[in-house]
Amino acid sequence: MPFYDSLLAKIIVWDETREEAIGRSIRALDEITIEGVSTTIPLLSAVLHRPELKSVEHHTKFIETCPEILGDLS
Repeated sequence: MPFYDSLLAKIIVWDETREEAIGRSIRALDEITIEGVSTTIPLLSAVLHRPELKSVEHHTKFIETCPEILGDLS
C-alpha cells in the first residue's frame, strides 16, 4: 500500500456571511475530484450540511458526539 500525505489540497473560502461561506465550501467540495486515494471530502461535506454547524452549535468534540455522521459516508 503506498503512503501519501493526507493533506492533498487545502480549500479556503470566504464570503460576506457565515451561511454564504458554508454554501461556497459545499460547492467547492462538490466540484473537487481526487482519484486513486480515499479522502475526507465526504466527511467534510456531511459536517457542512449539519444544522449544528450552520447554527454555530458545534464544538471540538462534535464528531465524537454525533457518531451517526460517520454512518452517512457511504
